[in-house]
Amino acid sequence: MKEVLTINYGFSTMKKVKFIFMEKNKIFEDLFVLELANNHWGDVNRGLKIISDFAKIVRFNSVRAAIKFQFREVDRLIHKDYRHRRDIRYIKKTLATQLPDEQYGVLIEATRKHGCITMSSPFDERSVDLCMELGVDIIKLASSELNDWFLIEKIAKTKKPVIASTGGSSLKDMDDLVKFFDNRNIPLAINHCVSLYPSEDGELEMNQIDFLRDRYPGHIIGFSSHEYHDWEASMLVSYAKGVRTWERHIDIDKDGIPVSSYCSLPHQVDTWFKAYWKARNLCGGSVQVKRMPPLKEIRYLDETVRGVYAKADLPEGHALTEKDVYLAIPLLKGQMSSKEFMSGEILIKSVKTDKPLFIDIIDSPYAHNETLKKYIYERGIDPNSPKVNKAHKPLHAKKGNGESPKSLQNYLQTVS
Repeated sequence: MKEVLTINYGFSTMKKVKFIFMEKNKIFEDLFVLELANNHWGDVNRGLKIISDFAKIVRFNSVRAAIKFQFREVDRLIHKDYRHRRDIRYIKKTLATQLPDEQYGVLIEATRKHGCITMSSPFDERSVDLCMELGVDIIKLASSELNDWFLIEKIAKTKKPVIASTGGSSLKDMDDLVKFFDNRNIPLAINHCVSLYPSEDGELEMNQIDFLRDRYPGHIIGFSSHEYHDWEASMLVSYAKGVRTWERHIDIDKDGIPVSSYCSLPHQVDTWFKAYWKARNLCGGSVQVKRMPPLKEIRYLDETVRGVYAKADLPEGHALTEKDVYLAIPLLKGQMSSKEFMSGEILIKSVKTDKPLFIDIIDSPYAHNETLKKYIYERGIDPNSPKVNKAHKPLHAKKGNGESPKSLQNYLQTVS
């Protein structure tokens, strides 16, 4: 049995609440997060180069993208007695990639000038203040901070939209976080994430996307990925499962600095974006409403629909029964099909053996509905074609091919 996180709203207001959640969370819809992280290596010019190179890929692929940074107040984040510990990887890299606040300001401004959304993961309370000072658009809550309530309380006070990754978290951690932000009406997207750097394909656990969508309805569910073998497959799967925001680490191959295997280079992100457009094309339109079949699909199926033909000579005024007719292909424009025939309809004109029964010669509900009647004239084989006996021509047949996508759509809407 599926569990859904519930908050104590009255039953009658639940649908309205879900709609409100969906509306306020639309900021995350189809958003790519390009995690620059510490790959500037403490060099603002390298950071600017990364922003410039990836912004070009963003523009070329016509996607919405945020470039994300990581803010830390390094002097307080690392205890003074451990600053020398180069054997602790996190301490070593944090010190090696330190940037002053004003240089982060340069990178944020460059991100805006390149048309991207600004975003940052603050790892301490002072860094939340820096997000506000620099006007960062979206705040990211990293997997490691999912139950750091000192930091979460500080982030919530900004009222900024938040994306939270859920790597390594417990169900209670996630439920508490979602309730906390929902109760404060703060937009929240929830990323499925496996915090392994890099992740093997068999470690991605992408069925968790379905779990998150079912448990937190109304929230945009994202996928923060660290796999390194392929830039297409997980996009196709995640989009089809309903993911609408994605995150990958980005880097450039420059200055002899090694690129981590879980980071994506510009040409790989280009492949990733193209996989997104392919996924959209494959999945088609809305999941909320029945699709409208394209005209060419209807025309194809019309070729297999059977038309109604007379078994014998039938006089004017005759009340039709199933014994009077037989069904065969082809179906002609204006001819009754197996879908419309009803016993008891009256002929208003006689018809000969083996001749088609056209809509014009039958007193039928279809004959008095102009939209439906027009649709019947648009489908099937044109009786004016040289290969069709001229005796089969309906009374009101029109010249030309009679195609009218608009009236066909009107018919489909009428009968749906």
